[in-house]
Amino acid sequence: MRVNSMNFKGMTMRSEKDKIYKEKFMAFAIRMVKLKNYLNEQRHEYNIADQVQRSGTAIGANHREATFAESDLDFIHKLQIAQKECSETIYWLELLNATEYISDEQFNSLYADAEEIMRMLTSSIMTTRKRLKK
Repeated sequence: MRVNSMNFKGMTMRSEKDKIYKEKFMAFAIRMVKLKNYLNEQRHEYNIADQVQRSGTAIGANHREATFAESDLDFIHKLQIAQKECSETIYWLELLNATEYISDEQFNSLYADAEEIMRMLTSSIMTTRKRLKK
């Protein structure tokens, strides 16, 4: 999937890494929307479906906000919120799998993406913290 490399108001991304992150988080958000639709239409599950969509799409939204951070501390704060949303998403995915609303195959694929996103967010936070200590 191709996502525009420009930010809101035509501002350019901080780095090529931001572009990669933006695309990854958008792809994950799309998966969460499709998961919600599947759960609603095929499994007739609505409450957890809403929760997983909210938290799963909030990751990219918070990352997008972070690209406009007013300072490095603001950047870190927004990415920490994205981490919390990612952690919540993993919880809902585990619950959906444990209650057999999604198969092990579906869970493993979604979980792997969520774990990768968590590593990306953690890496960005750690790198920014190191830069602040200099």
